[in-house]
Amino acid sequence: MFKKNRYALLCLALAAMLFAALPLHANDTSQLADQQEIYVPAYSHIYIGNDERPFLLTVTLSIRNVDPQKSMRVMTVDYYETQGKLLKKFLTAPVTLGPLESVRYIIPEKEKVGGSGANFIVKWESDALMNPPIVESIMIGAASGQGISFSSRGQVILATD
Repeated sequence: MFKKNRYALLCLALAAMLFAALPLHANDTSQLADQQEIYVPAYSHIYIGNDERPFLLTVTLSIRNVDPQKSMRVMTVDYYETQGKLLKKFLTAPVTLGPLESVRYIIPEKEKVGGSGANFIVKWESDALMNPPIVESIMIGAASGQGISFSSRGQVILATD
């Protein structure tokens, strides 16, 4: 009987330690933000074959407000080429995204100047702390019966809360 009670107490103690170690997501505001600057890798082309032929890709930048209650403003969507030169400013005024709304920006396949090291800088802000958006680029291309697609997730380079 003593072994049974000891085993039950040990299980109870382990369960208590496990629950104490779990984060309380409902009250955890450490992941919330009210503005960020995000670097998003993009590839207007990649290289194929031994002779490193460029394989041209269409790039879609997707900005998704994943907060079910709060709006956000996209302040900047800038497209840079491999050497860091600004190629295109997509916005002349902020774009408001309501809860769960998304917006996209396209770099056509025929655009060759971005290169394999192209990127976007996206700046957004909100009047209140909120779930940060998902910002990613999706690349797709097809030629001679060969197709390729992949995505890159943005990386926060500046955030405030």
